[in-house]
Amino acid sequence: MKNQFITSKSRCRLKLAVTLGAMLAVLPVASAKNPDHVLWYDHPASKWTEALPVGNGRMGAMIYGGIKSENIQLNEESLWGGMPVESNADASSTLPEIQRLLLEGQIDKAKELSERSLKSNPMRIRPYQTFGNLLLDFWGPHTSSVKGSSYRRELDMENGLACVSYRIGNVTYTRELFVSAPDDVLALRIRADQPGALTFRLQYTRQQDATAYPLDKNTLAIEGQVFDLPEEDMCAPGLHERFAGLVRGKHKGGKMTVRSNAFYVEGADETVFYFTAATDYNFSKLDFDSSIDPMQRCKDLLEAIDEKCYDTIRKRHMEEHASLFNRVSFHLGEAPDLPIDQRLARVKKGETDLPLIVTYFQYGRYLLMNSSRSPGILPANLQGIWNQDIYPVWSSDFHTNINIQMNYWPAEVCNLPETVLPFSRFINALRKPGRVTARKTFNSKGWTLNHLTDPYGHTSISDGVGWGTFPIAGAWLALHLWEHYRFTEDKKYLCEEAYPCMAEAAEFLLHFLVKDKKGHWVTAPSNSPENHYRLNGKNYNLTYGATMDIEIIHELFDACLEAGRIVPSDMSFNRRLEAVRKQLPPIRISTRYGTIQEWIEDYEEAEPGHRHISHLFGLYPGTQITPTNKQLFEAARKTIERRRYYNENEANRNGSYTGWSRAWMINFYARLLDGEEAGKNVNLLLQKNTANNLFNLHPPFQIDGNFGGTAGIAEMLIQSHLKEIQLLPALPPQWKDGEVKGLCARPGIETDMVWKEGTLRSATFRSKTDRKVTISYKGHKKTIRLKAGENKQIIF
Repeated sequence: MKNQFITSKSRCRLKLAVTLGAMLAVLPVASAKNPDHVLWYDHPASKWTEALPVGNGRMGAMIYGGIKSENIQLNEESLWGGMPVESNADASSTLPEIQRLLLEGQIDKAKELSERSLKSNPMRIRPYQTFGNLLLDFWGPHTSSVKGSSYRRELDMENGLACVSYRIGNVTYTRELFVSAPDDVLALRIRADQPGALTFRLQYTRQQDATAYPLDKNTLAIEGQVFDLPEEDMCAPGLHERFAGLVRGKHKGGKMTVRSNAFYVEGADETVFYFTAATDYNFSKLDFDSSIDPMQRCKDLLEAIDEKCYDTIRKRHMEEHASLFNRVSFHLGEAPDLPIDQRLARVKKGETDLPLIVTYFQYGRYLLMNSSRSPGILPANLQGIWNQDIYPVWSSDFHTNINIQMNYWPAEVCNLPETVLPFSRFINALRKPGRVTARKTFNSKGWTLNHLTDPYGHTSISDGVGWGTFPIAGAWLALHLWEHYRFTEDKKYLCEEAYPCMAEAAEFLLHFLVKDKKGHWVTAPSNSPENHYRLNGKNYNLTYGATMDIEIIHELFDACLEAGRIVPSDMSFNRRLEAVRKQLPPIRISTRYGTIQEWIEDYEEAEPGHRHISHLFGLYPGTQITPTNKQLFEAARKTIERRRYYNENEANRNGSYTGWSRAWMINFYARLLDGEEAGKNVNLLLQKNTANNLFNLHPPFQIDGNFGGTAGIAEMLIQSHLKEIQLLPALPPQWKDGEVKGLCARPGIETDMVWKEGTLRSATFRSKTDRKVTISYKGHKKTIRLKAGENKQIIF
């Protein structure tokens, strides 16, 4: 009986030698691919949200897979418009009056004074930008069309390889693309299985601010400088960040020349191109730096691989990439042998495809590890690292009122803790400009920022006073550092990075909070992100003591107090935290609807179906709304139902209509232990908010929905926020048989599970240290001892 659950025939991956006739000379013999880890298509992409992403944390690319013409769109994480600007409004003298007016209910006067004194200058930031494109144009038989099943475009997530293959006449052509983290280069190999069959041009293009020229007989150089045009409410125009890139080509057979902005290849058997890019951005200064030579950085990177062959670079990349990706495996059945877009179309029509859910889950992990890790230095932005525009929607910025936080929800539980480090270091870097914002705008010590930021340390109120006033953002960000410690138990990290940041964010709150008329400590000014309430026939967003604020403060103060028992801390500071925490307002239930109250007063909702459900922070990702408080727990459920299904005048107002909001719903239902509804929302995320390349659509593309969806699926399978490990807490009834390996639980425990007919059959645990843990499954609890480095299996 025991062996039945330890070995799963459905997961056995046999190593097969593959013989492909004419392809034998082109493709190496490889092990069979796990279909759950492959996105494949039988036609090229016609638009960007059909192209396939590759990346290494610093550089990204999107490959379309065209036949006669190919487009490879490029990104480098630090290529941004703008410059550092100290734009904080000096509101320290008027803040007490704004607070008094808010507390007394004089909202119009508070709003008027806030508009005059809280506005930063400039109010907006410049955008993250595309690096440009590599365009391939083929001559000769490529004028022929590709028919039948000879075309295949795929992304192998396990190995980080994007591949295109097709046959024209008696020639098979292949292209393979990856971005290596170990060697920090993009590699592109183009091959044909007949000699002399490759004739094409590869050119670099960018719509502005860059030029390309031959550096030597096999290298194309790219140089540029961002020229920011005059725009209202933005920083001063002019020449700002510098950037550079190099493309180096090698060929077998035929000849290659470099002219103007392009390579010309005639009659080659095979070509390999290496690309790398750099800017003069200096993370330590949160600024661009004239002492940095981005072109020299590119030369150094290509020089380092000059003596390495393509196969060596490819092997190093695949081994390193797979070492991260393969930490977690997940299986819900055998995938149909159909292209992803066809499978997704079936799901959109209401069919079930459980293996597609597995692929979507793993895709979220893939995107995170390719947009937020070394050699990258910046966190994933609104589009991760992939952006085709000079002026993307919402500037593709770092949005801090949920979006960048959601980007990192899956990191720890999905066994990718190193992806958090760029985020953690960025948060700590924001403390310096955040102290200026705390002092000048909010008359406080400590550090904070508001609802968005950029690589230049923007922390002031942006986009509008009512919209952008979100001084609780610093506290929310700091909680991610605590979560990293909770999963890793890295005390050095806690002492040196996490706790100082957390404590300083808490220090800001201790000085910023004011007493309301009921004797509670509250935030003022405050809002519930991007939402409005109705009062006396008018809509407002400025308030005091929004529920989300209070929930975040509770979480941060609790975290600081717990951390203060682990690392050296100031006892008087801890006593202040405890005293203030006791006098924070409670989470209230609305007498109107029985829902969690979003604002300090039970105001009428201006938009009951709003996409933000911020007052449920305490349910997820927070820990304050749990089954132990039945009233709050049920009120949270009613809040979700009202957001999702509110109807007025027969017009449906669906509160999870954006991709990231739908992803948040999955996590909410998982915390409510409702597997059926959580599963339905996973399906809805695929049906309503997913592009053919599985990018999440707000719309338009926003990567937080991918990350939030992956986190939600993990939350359905394992939870550990209540100091016990809950196994399969929200398993959908449709997921009858499955297996998952490598999910992580607090504190630093890897877990494997197998279930049959909806019932857990076995679970295996691994810990880095000796410890006791409490395991919970369907209300039954058991405490077990784990020994460092050993597997502990429990049969159910």
